[in-house]
Parts: sequence; C-alpha cells; structure tokens
Amino acid sequence: MASISSSPRTVEEIFKDYTARRAGLVRALTFDVDNFYSQCDPEKENLCLYGHSNELWEVTLPAEEVPPELPEPALGINFARDGMQRKDWLSLVAVHSDCWLLSVSFYFGARLNRNERSRKRLFSMINDLPSLFEVVTGRKPVKDKPSVDSGSKARNNAKVKSFFLSSSQLVFASQRSLDGQAKNNSKLMDENYGDEEDEHGETICGTCGGTYNSDEFWIGCDICERWYHGKCVKITPAKAESIKHYKCPSCCTKKGRQQ
Repeated sequence: MASISSSPRTVEEIFKDYTARRAGLVRALTFDVDNFYSQCDPEKENLCLYGHSNELWEVTLPAEEVPPELPEPALGINFARDGMQRKDWLSLVAVHSDCWLLSVSFYFGARLNRNERSRKRLFSMINDLPSLFEVVTGRKPVKDKPSVDSGSKARNNAKVKSFFLSSSQLVFASQRSLDGQAKNNSKLMDENYGDEEDEHGETICGTCGGTYNSDEFWIGCDICERWYHGKCVKITPAKAESIKHYKCPSCCTKKGRQQ
C-alpha cells in the first residue's frame, strides 16, 4: 500500500488512484474471475480483496497494524464463497469492494477544501464511472463489440473514422482526406457508422471500466475480443494502424502463465 507521506492529495491525484485500484478489482471480478475464485478458499484464514494503485489485484490477509495505514476491505470474503451461488457471491464481493474504493478515496480526500467543493467534484468524477456491482451484475456489462476478422479494431473520432462494412471488413477513412474508393463508399459508411454508435453505446473499457465514447480512441483485442481505451493500454491511433493482430495485456499475461 502507498505510504501516507506519498499519498495523493489533489482531486485529480485521488481520482487517478481510485481508477487504478478500480481497474485491478474489475479485472479480478471479470477477466481473472476463475483465478480470483480459486484463491478465495474457505479453508484459509480471513482473506481480503485488494485493488492496488498499480492496477493489480491481490487476495491476502488483512494488515496486521492497528489502526491500518489505509481503510481495509471487507474481511473474510472467502468464508461465504461455497455457501452461495457463484454469481451472488461475486455480486456481494463487488458491493463491498465499491464501499472500500470510496472509503480509500475519501480517506485521502479528508484534507480537501470543502469551500472549494473539491470533495463534491471528486464524488462526481467517481460517480461518472459504473460501480463494480453494475459491472459484475451486467447492469453496465463488460461486453464485446461485434467481431471483425481483419485488421486492428481501432477508432479515433478526431483523426480516424471507422466504419463496419461487413463482419469481416473494417475500413478506415481520414476525416481530412478520402481516397477515391472511400469516396465511392461514403454513403454506405455514414449509414453503418450511425448504427455502430447505437449498438456500442454501453460498451465498457476492459481496463478502467469507462463507457464507450465515440470521441475517444478505442482498440479491440483479436484474441478475447474485448475493447479498451487506447490510453489505457498505451496504444495510439498511429501505432494501431501498423498492428495486424492486437493482443491485450490480459491475453499476453495468460499466454505467459501457460508457457
């Protein structure tokens, strides 16, 4: 855990810490759920689920010091695992994890200036993201966009505009200049782009859990077919154009473990 001396102090720093811890917990409760479930053995001691500021998650024993350096997650989540249906248990863990994330953020935010409405702004920023409970229960599902067999599935409304022409073809057209072939297909592209916007409005980034926004650059994994903000996986539009088959960090990690 981060030490108090290096803890985030501004609204932006606290929110960045919140999104990083949240990303780790989203991964634990969705993409890495089988691994997470197996680690929560009811035969073990009281275990807690931690989301760390480096976007990693960990199931471990609670801190020994009293009082702890930071608020602690729900204790003993492993004890109820086999006494409930799996989806209900995961939902319960998600609710407690949401509470923990808020408690950590407002522990850091205790020093914020009330008169400047800093705490209100922090809560507003946090509230714009779907909760872990919403993600786990499907109210804000981590769902895939339709698969596209060829090319890197990327879009950036500022520089590159993408259009689905079929289930196996994705055409990129520059907003500043279009070649002759793209011009001939412009009408078809515009129609399909509008449909694609409607279909993917509820898509959620596999790293930060943020909802789809056509003004941001996104890229899809050709292995698991989940979608990510380019900034979350450190992929730029220019870099995406040179990638034939994109593999997300989660799939890269799974392959490394199998080897």
